[in-house]
Amino acid sequence: GNDNPLLEDLKVNGPGFIMSRIKASYLEQGVNNIIKNGAPTKPKCVTSTATPEQPSNVVVDFSSPNIAKEMHVGHLRSTIIGEAVCRIMEYMGSKVHRVNHVGDWGTQFGMLIQYLKEEYPDFHGDIPNITDLTQFYKNAKGRFDESPEFKKISQLNVVKLQAGDEECKKIWQVLCDVSRKEFEKVYKRLDITVEECGESFYNDKIPPVIEEFTERGMCSVEEGGAKCVFVPNFKIPLMIQKSDGGYGYDSTDMAAIKYRLDKLKASQIVYITDFTQADHFAMVFAAAKKIGWVDDESGHRLDHIGFGTVQGEDGKRFKTRSGDTVRLVDLLDEAVARMESSLKERAAEGKTSASADEIHVTACAMGYGAVKYFDLRRNPTSSYKFSYDAMLDTKGNTAIYLLYAHARLESIVTKGKADFGVDIDALIGGGNAQIALAHKSERNLGLHLHFFADSIEETLNDLFPYHICDFVYTLSIAASEFVTQCKVLGSPEMESRLLLCRATALTMRQCFDLLGIRYVMRI
Repeated sequence: GNDNPLLEDLKVNGPGFIMSRIKASYLEQGVNNIIKNGAPTKPKCVTSTATPEQPSNVVVDFSSPNIAKEMHVGHLRSTIIGEAVCRIMEYMGSKVHRVNHVGDWGTQFGMLIQYLKEEYPDFHGDIPNITDLTQFYKNAKGRFDESPEFKKISQLNVVKLQAGDEECKKIWQVLCDVSRKEFEKVYKRLDITVEECGESFYNDKIPPVIEEFTERGMCSVEEGGAKCVFVPNFKIPLMIQKSDGGYGYDSTDMAAIKYRLDKLKASQIVYITDFTQADHFAMVFAAAKKIGWVDDESGHRLDHIGFGTVQGEDGKRFKTRSGDTVRLVDLLDEAVARMESSLKERAAEGKTSASADEIHVTACAMGYGAVKYFDLRRNPTSSYKFSYDAMLDTKGNTAIYLLYAHARLESIVTKGKADFGVDIDALIGGGNAQIALAHKSERNLGLHLHFFADSIEETLNDLFPYHICDFVYTLSIAASEFVTQCKVLGSPEMESRLLLCRATALTMRQCFDLLGIRYVMRI
């Protein structure tokens, strides 16, 4: 009835179906709120007890490359999924610790320290310019395998490093610094923000964890002297101390989860790694529950997002023609180079008035965005074939299509002011902005704009950013239908329709921000 603010035309339609229409006035209220607030409306009901005064504390463990190794295509997914998850949680008001759990400890450092000492004897005064970390690592490994003497010294270096030897620590620090410089090249290109807290940070936190499990009677000493923790539903235990007294991943990850729950006061911890580590993290979570660090009643939530493999055209792991793993920097730069070439062709055909500098900036936004979106648009648990042609396609569910759709909406708004004197920013500023949804394609677009909050809620449930990708893609299709079916410029409804273009563009920009994709106002 007329007194229902949401529904009209309630009808029984066939056996078991009730059909209804959403009132245009309800949809209008929603889109006018976007214009009024300059942003889409966040979801109201969130499954968190956090408040603005006391935000929930979330730890997201992502990216996590190894020191003295290049970031390769295998790090792509953890890095961009993790960044998107962080942005979504921050958007909803959580305090997010963006942890880069780098592999900066372990037996491999013995050989790396020795190789650096031999190859760069003056490293004290002059930081070595190691830009090809992969080759450096391969060379060190080659020496380790070939020379028994080098191998013996390397093994002694491990003991010295763990005992705090000054020279070994200095060389270790040099390796860390050189690696960070290389990692930063990737993070800068992809707009990634991380706080490094590597494996070495937890060294002194492992013995108290072993002691706690032992005191609680939950640690068993197995054959050979290894200390193990058994958890329900798994036959193989977590080994929190090796038989030689050393520590492995199990030790570090138990110390890390304790630190994050205890010291960082995390109410939620999210780990983003490849799917092969699913059992490992299930056991870590189970051990944390067994000892009582995690309390379901107090609202602790532990998540592991296990992603699939990035494959080549042959369906196997994506590698170079020579069989090496693909450097992430090279992969990203290739996407930009291809995009720049495409934009230069447009300029030559007179389809854009952008300058050479603008073309490069736009190519970076679109090239990097294309790589990110091609990954984020699918369920992370699935594997996918990496294809420049597919991700840079101007049609279909790609970042390129979406960025063009967004630029088209802003182009219509710009023409409205330039050719017809309708300045919607002045209308909004003067409080005279009002959208009316009369045509069915306007109502359809208004309805799709309402779904933004739903897509955020869905994402908060499983932490899969593809819900936002699905939303922004269907929104852009609805926007395309609207500008095709409804005359915007020069129509009696021009003001309202220009404002609807702006409301849609604002919502798309919010989605791009959450996904970590740079947008451009014109292409």
